[in-house]
Amino acid sequence: MTSDNKISVRNPRSGELDYSFTPTAPGAVAKAAKTLREHQTAWLALGLDKRIEALRAFAEALTTNQHGILEALTNDTGRHYISKVEVDSVANAVERWARIAGESIRVSGVSSAMPHIRYHVDMRPFALVGIISPWNFPLTLSLIDALPALTAGAAVILKPSEVTPRFAGPLRKILSSIEGLKDVFTIVDGDGMTGAAVVDHVDVICFTGSMATGRKVGEQAARNFIPSFLELGGKDPAIVMESADVDRATTALLRGSILNAGQACQSIERIYVARPIFDSFRDMLVKKAKAVTINADDIHSGHLGPIIFDKQADILTGQINDARDKGAVVHTGGGIVEHGGLWCYPTVITGLTDDMKIMNEETFGPLLPIIPFDTIEEAISEANNSEYGLSAAVFAGTVDEAVAVGAQIEAGGISINDAALTALMNEAEKDSFKLSGLGAPRMGTSGYTRFFRKQSFMINEAGVFGIDAFNESNLKN
Repeated sequence: MTSDNKISVRNPRSGELDYSFTPTAPGAVAKAAKTLREHQTAWLALGLDKRIEALRAFAEALTTNQHGILEALTNDTGRHYISKVEVDSVANAVERWARIAGESIRVSGVSSAMPHIRYHVDMRPFALVGIISPWNFPLTLSLIDALPALTAGAAVILKPSEVTPRFAGPLRKILSSIEGLKDVFTIVDGDGMTGAAVVDHVDVICFTGSMATGRKVGEQAARNFIPSFLELGGKDPAIVMESADVDRATTALLRGSILNAGQACQSIERIYVARPIFDSFRDMLVKKAKAVTINADDIHSGHLGPIIFDKQADILTGQINDARDKGAVVHTGGGIVEHGGLWCYPTVITGLTDDMKIMNEETFGPLLPIIPFDTIEEAISEANNSEYGLSAAVFAGTVDEAVAVGAQIEAGGISINDAALTALMNEAEKDSFKLSGLGAPRMGTSGYTRFFRKQSFMINEAGVFGIDAFNESNLKN
């Protein structure tokens, strides 16, 4: 909500508008970008070891002085434990990027066509990287791109979500204490207008969020002739084969569907189960789902926090009601619970058809539609029947059986006999298929090297040939 040039922010636990901020104007974004570019050359000149030293100091300061940022994250999201995990994971992330950067090698060789020419390829970082981060994991999904970009030698301008902006203040305070880093990492507050200004003043843009907004960011970046790395939505399927361990599958898929109240792009949103085990799978999943609790009464007790963005609750309500109206059966949960804020219990649904919203639109909440299948070909076809292709899961009696099925799914990250593993590990590179994203992967080595442009040097240490080498008369004989 915007008033008097200020953006009012809702507290997800109380439902009240208890925070406001003034968005950064486009002119101020341009000024910040100019200043960052001026400081980036010195940051790059420090060298890799000194940059890593500064980032380690940042991680240590974040850990030592975490009370303020943890309190802000908790107020932003209405959850405590996952916010603590976000803060605690930064130190490991810095070390991971330091290791990847240290393993990067200079590419060199000799031309196969002209052996007297040797070459080497240098990596030159983009001067200024822009980041537009989402509201579901505010700190993690801001730093997931910022840390490798800074390690590479780039400067960074970050625009957090206006839904969860509170953590930016404490983060700025910590950054201001780190020499060198404070000059090349700037946070600008705002909404879509501020985000658009960021895209206009950077050399590359990283965006995490919805497909609709990601399309706008990508189109603007294309007009500006800059790369865009877009991490967008998903409608992740899981296939549970007849040979699967039902207890294991239900445990993993419950967690993979409802962690962070399902507010994660890699959440499982469609579960296809072999018909011979469907009833036992459904009954076990329902039993486990009913044991899940919410943290409405006590933030330090319960499995699930609130729905962070109130508009997301409207989407969940719409999908549940649409499914009910069209004949689906709701076994658990089934609606939004109000305790000031908005919560949603795990909602297991059966009796689904392809025309239901829950089968086609991204959910981003703790809804678990389960659908029986008769043949594996049918299951694969249904799993691929989506405009998204982020990730998926396959459960089977053997790894080989599961991998063979996973290889036929049109998605970038396939969890085998587990669910949503892409949220728990960062080493495996994966591409987003279809409308789930665009650009080089943010995981693994690519998550670092994508912030560089390659510059090749070709060195001829022999004589040069002249234009006569291309004289048409050379073909007479």
